[in-house]
Amino acid sequence: MPTLTVQNMPGAVVSVPTGATLLAALQAAGHDWMHACGGKGRCTTCRLEVTQGLELLTPPTDAELRYRVAGRLLPHERLTCQSRLPEGDVAARVPAATQLPHITYQERL
Repeated sequence: MPTLTVQNMPGAVVSVPTGATLLAALQAAGHDWMHACGGKGRCTTCRLEVTQGLELLTPPTDAELRYRVAGRLLPHERLTCQSRLPEGDVAARVPAATQLPHITYQERL
């Protein structure tokens, strides 16, 4: 099964079931993740910085492309509510702007 490793969250190696969004997989694994619009692609609070395997994720959705054009989503960032991982392993980080205050994140090495 494909996996998502969130490098700045200790113990966050998540199996991503076929067809599931990254957000759904993170939540199913018990990880608290910022998402203000309820996973509908209407904000950018659920974004993550992909450090490895960006090409393995499903193509950007229309919502993600709109945010890129508006300068609110960088080329190496994806919305977890929109992205799926059909195969392979992806590594990523939670951006500082969307880190939750009750979670201890690791510093960038």
